[in-house]
Amino acid sequence: MARQFFVGGNFKMNGTIKSIQDIIKHLNDAKLDPKTEVVISPPALYLLIAREALRQGIEVAAQNVFDKPNGAFTGEISAEQLKDSGITWTLTGHSERRVILAEGDEFIARKTKAALDAGLGVILCVGETLEQREDNKTIEIVTKQLKAIAEQTKDWSKVVVAYEPVWAIGTGKVASTEQAQEVHAEIRKWLASTISKEASENTRIIYGGSVSEKNCRDLAQQPDIDGFLVGGASLKPAFVDIINARA
Repeated sequence: MARQFFVGGNFKMNGTIKSIQDIIKHLNDAKLDPKTEVVISPPALYLLIAREALRQGIEVAAQNVFDKPNGAFTGEISAEQLKDSGITWTLTGHSERRVILAEGDEFIARKTKAALDAGLGVILCVGETLEQREDNKTIEIVTKQLKAIAEQTKDWSKVVVAYEPVWAIGTGKVASTEQAQEVHAEIRKWLASTISKEASENTRIIYGGSVSEKNCRDLAQQPDIDGFLVGGASLKPAFVDIINARA
């Protein structure tokens, strides 16, 4: 069975009530490829606004989740609270949290497991820095990040892997189509050897890193690129063009 194309929009720490309502109206009114699964991820303060305003068929993701169900953890949100609010997805492992907030592989793995155990889907971000790529360590780094998750869970049915080379996020630099496909193919190979043939065939591996309406169609044609995690462009009308990259 073909993997369903998946496009996520990570708003990061951007937006106001008004601007997010405008984005949602644009998505609600747009003609979106019905074969593409669409998930948007606004800041935590606007998750409920987004969920209430979006039309059926577009889901909402948190940008972060904690690894405990409740308790004295100021500023955190649990997977159970997200599920209670109708939020069906969360991001984990984004490089901005790995780098700026020093989140390590094991902590990210625990957060991912907590989300999966609560029934959420997880957009798991992995990727290398420019220095690591130049040292030919891309596959080593990415599989190390994935291995931490594999040590916590063997069920990848609700995981979407987002390969985001750190050097391409928000920089305007994009991995070439060949570079992206090469890493996606290696991730799929790793899934087959470490998890299962079924996980390799069914897990969606999406690309993130300065995706735009200009480069999305070429990337979308690659056999192991199953969609995109879009940053800045998800705040613009062109997000619809990216969602429709395979239409």
